[in-house]
Amino acid sequence: MYWRVGFGWSRSCALELGRNRSFSLGLCRSDEHMSLHGFIIAYPLQEYGGIMSALGVDSWWRKTLYITGGALLAAAAYLLHELLVIRKEQELDSEDTIILHQFARPKTGVPSLSPFCLKIETYLRMADLPYQNYFDGQLSPQGKMPWIAYNKEQVCGTEFIIDFLEEQLGVNLNSSLSPQEKAISRAITKMVEEHFYWTIAYCQWVDNVEETQKMLSTNGPLSDLLRQILSQVTGGIVKREMYGHGIGRFSRDEVYKLMEKDMRTLATLLGNKKYLMGQTFSTVDAAVFGHLAQAMWTLPGTRPEQLIKGEFINLAMYCERIRRKFWPEWFVDVDDLYYDGLSEEPDSPSQLQDLGLHSRSFQEQESSVSHQDTLSPDSDITGRSLCDSDMDTECSVSEAELLK
Repeated sequence: MYWRVGFGWSRSCALELGRNRSFSLGLCRSDEHMSLHGFIIAYPLQEYGGIMSALGVDSWWRKTLYITGGALLAAAAYLLHELLVIRKEQELDSEDTIILHQFARPKTGVPSLSPFCLKIETYLRMADLPYQNYFDGQLSPQGKMPWIAYNKEQVCGTEFIIDFLEEQLGVNLNSSLSPQEKAISRAITKMVEEHFYWTIAYCQWVDNVEETQKMLSTNGPLSDLLRQILSQVTGGIVKREMYGHGIGRFSRDEVYKLMEKDMRTLATLLGNKKYLMGQTFSTVDAAVFGHLAQAMWTLPGTRPEQLIKGEFINLAMYCERIRRKFWPEWFVDVDDLYYDGLSEEPDSPSQLQDLGLHSRSFQEQESSVSHQDTLSPDSDITGRSLCDSDMDTECSVSEAELLK
């Protein structure tokens, strides 16, 4: 049975839902109201056609009804699908295991469209800490992503996650840095995460949202509609937060000028060094890589890609160096290291494998099965090798000491 909702002047044969005290008319000034008293009523309709007649003949009513109903149906279908998938997954045992909650892998070969998710996963690989990915999309109680669970403790915020792991597991990627170098590292991290991040987010979710939408990984019914809804909602959130931050109050050209200044600063700080703090990687490299990788591999044909693969090519080689060492299952085309002015997507983008439980030793075993016939440059424009030889150097030194 279908029901019609309306306004009645008496209680006769009417279901009282509430009282209408007053309402504003568009023709009146904002401080003028016309008072009408009565009852909101609902009564059954005899046929389905009564619903459309109740809505009237205005087409915008129908469009609003269809759009709202379609959006709610898509959201309900997606939530149902995700709940079924999660129920089918084996329950994760978090005892002495780092459970990393993050967004699902994009359709392209990039591990994540979130700089902070990529940062913390790269850090775990740098620290050689075994971890288990959990792509449930569930935000932390603080509304953040990523977050970890370790022995029934939950920690969110990448900075707090790193502090927690250093305290609990005794890892420290900054042990070789001087107090001054640690201060510089923190300053660089804050510049990247509190300023440069917003320029990348603007390019991803505002200026280039159509292309970013294609990378979102959604399954189940109405996935295309869901991707469109998610991208538009995310874009709206980014614009609102950018405005609150202050950087969103500038024009498009001004935002990109700020981006260029940040990238120029990073390129100058890096110079011809292997990592930002010298020959050995540290925590700051995980943060910077997480953000630069977005410009490097997720924004084809945009201003960030033009900068990192053109004028600031040392940053591109820096990203490639870290990718090769800590992401052996993530392969990219050699031509993708340089900007060629084309923004066409590859015909068959490579899917990033989910290796499950991660650790460096496990990755090295997996990397033995690699694309050995794929040609790639061995050094950047400074002549420095892209292949990190830190591990080889340590092994050779220890062997030499044993021989003595």
